[in-house]
Amino acid sequence: MNVLNTSGNRRVVVVGAGAVGATYCYALAQSGLADEIVIIDKNEDLAHGQVLDLVHGQPFFPTVNIRTGSEKDYTDAQLVVITAGQAQKPDETRLQLLQKNAAIVGSIAEQVAASQCKGVMLVVSNPVDILTWVALKRSGWERGRVIGSGTVLDSARFRHLLSRHCGVDVHNVHGYILGEHGDSEFAAWSMTNIAGMSMENYCPVCNKCGEWETERKQIEQHVRESAYHIINYKGATHFAVGLALVRITEAILRGQNSVLTVSTLMKGEFGLEDVCLSVPTVLNNNGVTDIIRSQMPEEELKALHHSADVLRQAILSLDSDVR
Repeated sequence: MNVLNTSGNRRVVVVGAGAVGATYCYALAQSGLADEIVIIDKNEDLAHGQVLDLVHGQPFFPTVNIRTGSEKDYTDAQLVVITAGQAQKPDETRLQLLQKNAAIVGSIAEQVAASQCKGVMLVVSNPVDILTWVALKRSGWERGRVIGSGTVLDSARFRHLLSRHCGVDVHNVHGYILGEHGDSEFAAWSMTNIAGMSMENYCPVCNKCGEWETERKQIEQHVRESAYHIINYKGATHFAVGLALVRITEAILRGQNSVLTVSTLMKGEFGLEDVCLSVPTVLNNNGVTDIIRSQMPEEELKALHHSADVLRQAILSLDSDVR
């Protein structure tokens, strides 16, 4: 279903029409952020089916052109979102997806770069940090324009659990999960606050906790294992990640200078080089324009370096033809 592009310049191209890609498109259509949503998939029937299903709901959401497309649509895209790849299976880690998805994402990144696209590339496929690194290398783009969804979703899970634990509206809970979007991620407790009060100061006032040190370790572990639980229950995660992607999209399309924990290439920040992982970044229509260089406690900085080491080892395991 190809429709002439008569809309504005907020074109979002989504590569991959599976559960994550389709759910993102569904949430994006309702947001009113995009002028045009273009869906591309090797399975053309699946892409056509998703488009038909979405356009039949057009009377119920803001005006947006939704259609299938091709590589030609990359050229004028403000944002290219890559969700293509093999899905994570029960009991499979994100890193085990590496070899089969690196080739897929690397090839797409080359196609996007060849189109002379001037927009931003957002990698969602897992393992997202390594695939972001692959997309960056294969595209040849500057680092700020190739980002991964990173720990934006993990940070949302963290805030939800703290909100439930403390009995406070999630919108007044602020905190970040940093590092790998995976098993080596960690909670940056030094950056966590409720209504501006650090957790260390808030907890004595709250006085609801038993053994707080034990409970906060349980919260952090629950965040780390959330995806595995959901995959074991229903086979895939896609609702919350779709919403997280819309939040990232909003920051880019509206040039908001939002602070989000997307995955981006380190070039000396926090003593790290040539690895993509999540730290607080400033995100706008040009992609990542700045990295917030906060003073992390030694234990958090150590955790960040451990996460980077895990990712470097995975990168070294990549076949040379996909690097």
